[in-house]
Formats: sequence, structure tokens, C-alpha cells
Amino acid sequence: MRGKRIPATQWERTCKDGNAIIAAMFALDMTSDVWDTPYCSFDNGYVDMHMFPLSAPVACPFEPGVAITLAYAEGMDHQPVPIDPRGALLKQVERAAALGYQVQVGTELEFYLLDPETGLPTIQGNQVYGINRMAELEHVLGPIREDLTAMGIPIEQSNPEYAAGQVEVNIRYDEAVLAADRIILFRAMVKQVAAKHGYLATFMAKPFIAESGSGFHTHYSLWKDGKNAFAHDGKINQTGLAFVAGLQNRMVEMSLAGSTTPNAYKRRQPYTFCPVNNSWGYDNRTVGLRVIEGGDSAVRVEKRDASADVNPYYLLACDIAAGLEGIENGSEPGPVTKGDAYADNPADMLPLTLDEAVAQAKNSTFMSEVYGQDRLDIAVKQSEREIEFVRQQVTAVETERYLRNL
Repeated sequence: MRGKRIPATQWERTCKDGNAIIAAMFALDMTSDVWDTPYCSFDNGYVDMHMFPLSAPVACPFEPGVAITLAYAEGMDHQPVPIDPRGALLKQVERAAALGYQVQVGTELEFYLLDPETGLPTIQGNQVYGINRMAELEHVLGPIREDLTAMGIPIEQSNPEYAAGQVEVNIRYDEAVLAADRIILFRAMVKQVAAKHGYLATFMAKPFIAESGSGFHTHYSLWKDGKNAFAHDGKINQTGLAFVAGLQNRMVEMSLAGSTTPNAYKRRQPYTFCPVNNSWGYDNRTVGLRVIEGGDSAVRVEKRDASADVNPYYLLACDIAAGLEGIENGSEPGPVTKGDAYADNPADMLPLTLDEAVAQAKNSTFMSEVYGQDRLDIAVKQSEREIEFVRQQVTAVETERYLRNL
């Protein structure tokens, strides 16, 4: 999340004229490194764009006198910025609307609360869902829930997750673009609230190799005329199963949308509750695509492979595009997995390294159409740069293992 702090005296002008900022903001990596891209380069002088507020600002409960809003971007020609990731999702939401559907998305993000000096948990032991552990963390999770809800991000619940210091916070489902916008704001604000209470909050996918990774689970349903188009008498119907089939058909080649760093693929291990294939099943946490049934309003498809650090606009855009494709083609999913999806499952394996995911994305017409070629080129290049950076490092583990023994 990047932008500017604007004095209240300048707010009216900002709403009218926008606020200029470098368009390469959409091509920066997480360290703020930048390189020439088709839209922003030394050849065109690294052009500006203008930010306009998406909504009225809301007060930050944890920082008196400060309010915040997200912005949309326009180029100097007053047209959408072609490398803005939000545009990829808007296109798919419009595609769904043309078919008569509104896309609803629920989001679950896992993250770690760590000591800011050591980068390690301040508590010990796995107490997933533990009531006493919840009480230990309430001094920081309580303000996270309350402050974010006050800022318009409806938090449903929180709980300790499957490792010391790991937690999950769930956001109430809503329209897809709003859901993605809330994720951007959520991650930034969680880090700020956590810092106020003496913690480093990290959405890194796999901060500790022997501990649980942090995932980003997405729950999808399509609605038409005020009713869940996936549901019939509390069960998933053919429309919902066609959406599952579309996700299943594209899940391998669109892996990059859900896991963009070498570290993220270290989550993808058997028996970690992170899927390793594109299997699907009913209320089964070993599969990649989990169908959840209940009342008609609760019927949905949960996709479980993404990591907590990804760009939500690209993730949701690819998932929705794949699901809609399944509906348009009348597709049917493969055999349902009724047991352990990690054990001898005929489903297609997901990429287990970023190198594999990048190769899939570069050869995918589907990815090019969903992202737009310039956006995909930027995303691929960012991941290739991460691959090369990590590959060039000598790690502490290598030094400890080899230096004195060889």
C-alpha cells in the first residue's frame, strides 16, 4: 500500500484535481526497487499518474487526527492506468455482471505476530483455537478487530492458528472489488496496529520452515436476483460445480497469481493443510478446492492454495475468470476426493517451485488475457528477479552445514 499524506486543507483540491504520483508505483517490488517496464521507463521519463479518492476518508482509531481512503488511478490522459492491478479485477467483475452475476468473496488471512527485534514469536507452542491463547493475544487482536471494523472492514472473528504467534482474522464476505480493496487496507492497518502494541505483523508466506505457512483462503459464490446461484436446497448445484471445474482446469497454470515468491512455494508441502494439487471435495481441508454447504446463503467454493502476501486483485481476477469460464463452457469437475488428497491422488499437481509457476504463466494465453500482457510481464519479471536474488544467496543453513564439515 503506497500513497501520500495530504493536509485536510488540500482535500477539496485533491478530490477535484487528483494528486500526482509516479505511475511506476504499480511496478515497484516490495523493497521499492524499480526497473524499466513498457509503461514506465527512462525512455518516457517515468511518467506521473493522478490519484482520486475512492470514498470518503475514515478516521484511523489508532492515530488521532488522521483519516485514510483508498484511491483509484488515472493517467495524464484521464484514462485508467493500464498497469493498475485493480483494472484486471474490474474487468472480470464486469464480465460476471454481463452474465447476470454478482461475485461475492469472503477472505481469510493468516499472519504472524512477532517480536520486532528478534523476528521470533513471543509465545511458545501450538495452541490453535486455544481459548487461553486467545486471551494472551487479546491485547493486540482485540484492537485489530475493533479498529478495522471502525474503519469499515467488517471483521467476523479471529483465532490463534497452527503455530506459536500465528493468527487468523476473517473478513465478512462482500462484492469482489470491495473485498480486494479491504485486503489491501487490512494488511497495511494490521501492521500499524500491531506495531502500536509492540509486535511485528508479517504476511510472509513461510517465515519458519518447521512451522505453519500463512495462507490466503478465498470463498466464492455468485449471486443473481438476490439469491445464491450456487445453491439448491443447501447443496451446491450444477452452476457451482461448473465454477469448481473452471478453477480446477486453470489452477495449475495460474499458480503465479496466488504465490509469487520462492518462499511462498515452501508452504506447498504434503500434510500442512496447504494443497499440492487441484483436487476438490466436500468440507475437506486436504483438497485445493473445498465445497462448503449449509443454508443456501452459505453454499460456496473455498480455494486454498494462495499465500497471504499476494496481490488480491490478480488472485481474485484469475479465480473469477477461471470459474466463469467453467460456467460458460458447462464444465464438470474431475472425480471428487472423499479422503486424503495428499495420498495417491490422480489430480494435477500444482507447481512446487516459483520457476515452474513462472514457466506456466509465460506460456498461458489465459493469464495474458486476465492480467493484460503488460501487467503479466511486470508480474513475471518481478518473480524472475526474486528467483535470481534468492538463488545468488549463501544461506546461514549452508554455512552451518558445510563450512566446517567440508
